[in-house]
Amino acid sequence: MRLIFLWPGKTKSPELRALQDFFAARIRGFAACDIIATREARWLEEKFADKIKDLEARGLEKHLDGAYVISLEDKGKEMTSHEFARFIRGRERDSGKPLAFVVGGFLGLADRIVEKADMRLSLSRMTFSHEFARILLLEQVYRALTIIGGRQYAK
Repeated sequence: MRLIFLWPGKTKSPELRALQDFFAARIRGFAACDIIATREARWLEEKFADKIKDLEARGLEKHLDGAYVISLEDKGKEMTSHEFARFIRGRERDSGKPLAFVVGGFLGLADRIVEKADMRLSLSRMTFSHEFARILLLEQVYRALTIIGGRQYAK
């Protein structure tokens, strides 16, 4: 199984970047894992939100071909950790495609990225910063892989 985590911009917080690296290393114990940070459009003022999302979408789109695309969004499907594990196991079994998890930037994802998604996933009904959502996603994928592998997840 190949997992791709894709988002605009590098994780700026050193603490969150350390957690990102920690969970990515754990995930690599189960599956091939790539984290791809594309160009972010931070130089534009927020009043140009559509332009920002469009520019960021261009970078993201380059990495979606041939993948099963999962976009993170607030109106996506919510799952328990065990449901998420079953979903990942099912995708692994039914498709040779890599799973590409796409997290938007500070303004979210462009509509065309959301429309290309094979699945829309919500981590919670609560709102998180885009950088923190990355960590939550990585942690939940790692947790799902431990469930699939029948391994104990440290509590």
